Amino acid sequence: MAYSELIKNYQCIRNYVRHFYVYGFKNREEYRDKSARSYDDERRRVESWLGEYMFFRQSSRGKTVFLSVDSRSILHNPLYKSFKAKSFTAKDITLHFYILDLLSRGKEMTNREMMDHISLDYLSHFDAGFSLDSSTLRKKLKEYETLGLLEVRRQGRDAYYRLSEDKVRLSSWQDAAAFFSEAAPLGVIGSFLLDKFRSVPPYFGFKHHYILHALDSQILCELLTLIQERKSAALTVQSPRSGKVSRQMVFPLKIYISSQSGRQYLLSYFYLARHLTFHRLDGIQAVSPGVYDPDCGRYAGYYEKFRRHLWGVSTGPGRQTSRVEMTVRIGPGEDYILRRLERERRCGTVERTGETTWRFQAEVYDPSELLPWLRTFTGRIVSLTCSDQTVVDTFRADLAQMREMYGGGGHAFQ
Repeated sequence: MAYSELIKNYQCIRNYVRHFYVYGFKNREEYRDKSARSYDDERRRVESWLGEYMFFRQSSRGKTVFLSVDSRSILHNPLYKSFKAKSFTAKDITLHFYILDLLSRGKEMTNREMMDHISLDYLSHFDAGFSLDSSTLRKKLKEYETLGLLEVRRQGRDAYYRLSEDKVRLSSWQDAAAFFSEAAPLGVIGSFLLDKFRSVPPYFGFKHHYILHALDSQILCELLTLIQERKSAALTVQSPRSGKVSRQMVFPLKIYISSQSGRQYLLSYFYLARHLTFHRLDGIQAVSPGVYDPDCGRYAGYYEKFRRHLWGVSTGPGRQTSRVEMTVRIGPGEDYILRRLERERRCGTVERTGETTWRFQAEVYDPSELLPWLRTFTGRIVSLTCSDQTVVDTFRADLAQMREMYGGGGHAFQ
């Protein structure tokens, strides 16, 4: 089959782009998942969208291709292009223009009326070879209704279709769409809206911009829909370590997004194990909707108890909690440090212990998750304790290594 930049199965291209962007692609000889021809087709397909960001490295193993993007120099996430390369059949394209032409200038018609007009006004002018039945047209009309391209008015058993009216002046939302497209988890929606304009507002830039997770937008949208509808979900999950694929029935509850890495996680009730668990969205290959679960209130109650001791997305071994206490010194005129403690404490508490000292304490499942945050208070820490001594030992070892690297004495704490 000849190469085409259009795709039908997004999961396939999602895997390819991830390998390009994160890992640096395997060279042609090392790629064994599919044929060498498939490798070349997929590489050219990605290059047709992202050619200006593609680079290659020559080594003893051969030529490897990868993506390199400086998020500070781009105004628009280039990975959104992969969502706009969907392929269509000849019948899809033909029906698209027939429907738009029939419903132009405010007309409305039923499925049967459109079938008659298509047969008499269009197909009758061509030789036989293009067959169309009422069921195919009905499915296309239903698809366009779901996409918001058509509106439907029901009268008895008949459904009258008409083109949707643009009831919102998009020009007044251009700035909002531009910001949303780069800052929101489902920013691809804003990207589609921006396609209606001639240019993109040039004044939004991001120093830390996690563009990779745009590839998970379809999965994220499906999960958010099920959360809203309070339905269960069948997940097809691939282990990042073993590569093993499994199918798991869950009840989706919340989406967690790391402010440090931008990585996205699903928190759900895992029916088989009967407890709450996390899944990385980039490890979920497919989501199949289940049914409404009347026990959704009970799962929400589990979550409220669970989140009281959750710092990030790790529950640690055995889901036992550990207590962390940190006392910091905050001098006169440094109220911004206190505001930061209050803002970033998550499931912890902050209380004053002296004229210039404040104590943060939290009971969490995995205290090691706090280490990156605790290190940001280096130089202000008066004391640090944890019921899991390895956390304090790790903190001290890191501090000693930093002192050895940069030299000098430094502030000591208990």
